[in-house]
Amino acid sequence: MAGAPDRVSRPRLHEVLDIDMKLLFPYTVPDQRLLLLLVGVPPRPSSLRVRVWRRLRSLGAVPLKRTAYLLPDTPDSYEDFQWLAQEIERDGGEATLIRVAQIENVTPAEVTRLFHEPRDQDYKQLAARYRKLLQENERAKTDAARERIQEQVARLAKDHQRIRDIDFLDAPGGAEVRRLEEAIAMRTRRPEVPRAEEPATLDLTKLRGRRWVTRPRPHIDRIASAWLIKRFIDPDATFIFAPPTEFPSDAVPFDTPGVELTHHGEDCTFETLVKRARLRDRRLSRLAELVHEADLRDGKYAHEEARGIDVALRALLAASQDDHQVLGQGMALFEGLYATTPKKG
Repeated sequence: MAGAPDRVSRPRLHEVLDIDMKLLFPYTVPDQRLLLLLVGVPPRPSSLRVRVWRRLRSLGAVPLKRTAYLLPDTPDSYEDFQWLAQEIERDGGEATLIRVAQIENVTPAEVTRLFHEPRDQDYKQLAARYRKLLQENERAKTDAARERIQEQVARLAKDHQRIRDIDFLDAPGGAEVRRLEEAIAMRTRRPEVPRAEEPATLDLTKLRGRRWVTRPRPHIDRIASAWLIKRFIDPDATFIFAPPTEFPSDAVPFDTPGVELTHHGEDCTFETLVKRARLRDRRLSRLAELVHEADLRDGKYAHEEARGIDVALRALLAASQDDHQVLGQGMALFEGLYATTPKKG
């Protein structure tokens, strides 16, 4: 598309043109059509230009050109652009709404990048806030301090949801924020449960051929735990993914708040499983330290390679939406780590 003029002529005031327009060029937008809003805003008042820019940003619209903005073609996005176009016209500007199937000289990868870049920046800033809060949580010793942490957690969760609402093409930066969100959820539960640990009810030595369930999008603790279960506890285990509210009653849940096989005290789920299964293996102890450091990042174990393993697993998540595929690849990685970990020394 050669570009759009600052002011777009319109046949009728307050009318949003719904032009089902197919630009016959060689590249197709991935998976779905797009909405293109052409905007012409007069220089005065300047408040209109600022208001339009803020509204476009809040909708998650991305600029294709200086006065052309894109959104996925969904009913909600279409209505949002309609309302914005009418507002622009009411205040003296001009706007044209177009449905686009193809865009000249823009590849699918470039369209994806246009949507990913602003969301990745949002996720980067949010991740920094989560890391800062994790550090503050470690220093929180009083009930008042813990209450402030909980308030900040709630604010971060709202900000995270706001970004996810406009992350139309699943920007890869979201995976790290979700991992940090899970980490802070696990950490902030501990002060709320100052009672003694409940007695174990599951005999891991007798669990055979069971279904094991955990949350979707498995990160390092869940992948490592699944590998441990399959390798040392239940060789015939099968794994399913579901939200905690939808866990099947006949499946053994792990690595989710409120279940038996999860974080306990300072231990991640992998460490809990090693202890509960009474597995005495130096290589497993070493792997447990790596998983702990990559999952919790509390500095308890100084293993620089833990970060690299975590990055590799998050790359698998970014490359595939199939949790079972990610789990299989991650379990193969841990089998390799186990095989190359020295048995002595």
